[in-house]
Amino acid sequence: MGIKRDYYEVLGIDRNADAAAIKKAYRKLAKKYHPDTNKDHPEAEQKFKEVTEAYSVLSDPEKKKMYDQFGHAAFDESGGGYGGQGPFYRQSGPGGSYQEYHFTGGSMGDMGDIFDDIFGDIFHGKAGRGFSGRTGNGFGGRNFARKGSDLKAQVTVSFEEAVFGCDKRITLQDSAGTPHTLQVHIPAGIDTGKSVRLRGKGMPGSGGGEPGDLLLEVQVLKKPGYERKGMDVYTTVHIPFTTAVFGGEALVTTLYGNVICKIREGTQSGSRIRLRGKGIVSMKDPSVHGDQYVTVEIDVPRHLGEEAKQKLKEFEMACGHGRSGNGKHAA
Repeated sequence: MGIKRDYYEVLGIDRNADAAAIKKAYRKLAKKYHPDTNKDHPEAEQKFKEVTEAYSVLSDPEKKKMYDQFGHAAFDESGGGYGGQGPFYRQSGPGGSYQEYHFTGGSMGDMGDIFDDIFGDIFHGKAGRGFSGRTGNGFGGRNFARKGSDLKAQVTVSFEEAVFGCDKRITLQDSAGTPHTLQVHIPAGIDTGKSVRLRGKGMPGSGGGEPGDLLLEVQVLKKPGYERKGMDVYTTVHIPFTTAVFGGEALVTTLYGNVICKIREGTQSGSRIRLRGKGIVSMKDPSVHGDQYVTVEIDVPRHLGEEAKQKLKEFEMACGHGRSGNGKHAA
């Protein structure tokens, strides 16, 4: 595919040309190269496509602004049509709001009226038809329906909001700096990197086509003391030395409230307790939950009274851990 010519060059106008000059130049060239008036010159159809593409961009203030700044690179090839509809984003602040740069439809929407005006005498009232009497080829503008492009942005939620789901109001700014507030439902169990699709909130379609969607990529904040791995969560509980020795109970905090866990006699530091069903809910099946794994850490007493120290030394000797007079451990 060859390199595209500059749109201003295609229409033969100056870069400072106003809307009236752009339209006048297009009318002249469109009438000159329209295939129905150039049946013996097949190359005219390509020129007609070229001038129509240039006009569709330069006649739209938003598209023209982006073209003047970025040239042909401003338009996503996957968007198709005359100048794609691919969006550009930049983050505008630490709060996660995003500035959207995108192209709004419109110039192609009234193309049928332009053709009525230019070619009414040629088509004898059939300006809505395409080349050589064919309909729906996209150049008449009336039967050319294209779905709008999808847009992407990010939304940040807390750990709890991701676990239990929530409704959030987010604000995005359009290319003119106008804020738009949307109500978004965050499903329970969602994780970082997953997206929420808002149907019909993307780029508007052209030629009567439906609008695209807005895809919100979710970023989940960390929660101190919790680590998530899929649907499971990992936490830590601290127990006294004596509880580890004699056994007992420990209070464990979960996402769903506090739980009393039994500590077995002789529990070692680093042991793990599994709490079934205390993890994250499945997005596919709300009746399914992950588990919570609690790692036991034994607290070593920092300050002991003389009596407590004596008792602990007696315990040490009773366990055979005392020291002999030469400084070596007793057998």
